[in-house]
Amino acid sequence: MKSNTPRLLEKYRKEIAPNLAKILDVKNINAVPKVTEIVINSSFGNGIKDSKLQEATVSTLTRISGQKPILTKAGKSISAFKIREGMAIGAMVTLRGKRMYEFLDKLINVALPRIRDFRGVSAKAFDKQGNYTLGFKEHLAFPEIASDEVERIHGLEINLITTAKDAKAGQALLSAMGFQFREGIEKGADEIKKPKKLDLKKKKE
Repeated sequence: MKSNTPRLLEKYRKEIAPNLAKILDVKNINAVPKVTEIVINSSFGNGIKDSKLQEATVSTLTRISGQKPILTKAGKSISAFKIREGMAIGAMVTLRGKRMYEFLDKLINVALPRIRDFRGVSAKAFDKQGNYTLGFKEHLAFPEIASDEVERIHGLEINLITTAKDAKAGQALLSAMGFQFREGIEKGADEIKKPKKLDLKKKKE
């Protein structure tokens, strides 16, 4: 009988976790870093009053994740951007368990390689807790989206939440799962741990 366990989850259990335990010198296999959830979101941007763009964005997230997204709403009014409190400003979906591993497998082995001139993702997008943020300028990289059906192109942001204790362990985990990074682990981790003051201000804004 064929197992319905996602292949990346099975690989994580049988190969990735044991190898990471040795690399990171973790004695308890249950303490090895893992991905716990993936949050995919897309902002409506200048299209907050464009119903067609909003429908297209929701449709995109539904098709690539296999799950219905929720609308994200403004917490307060911003007159300069003509945003009212409670107005829908984007859409997001949170994946866990088997569906998360199926999406992660597709992201690594299908979507990323489809990006033109792809040479790996940045090692500088980890936070201090080992979580990773990946941005897509266009949603066309995903196989569920047919380019000839698309009227409006929009971007996506994908957040991978992990149990890693720091950026170095987070990158070791994602590298073992199949992510290709442009920068080395040490360089990427060091730059996250010692950010420039200007970068911190930007994050707060």
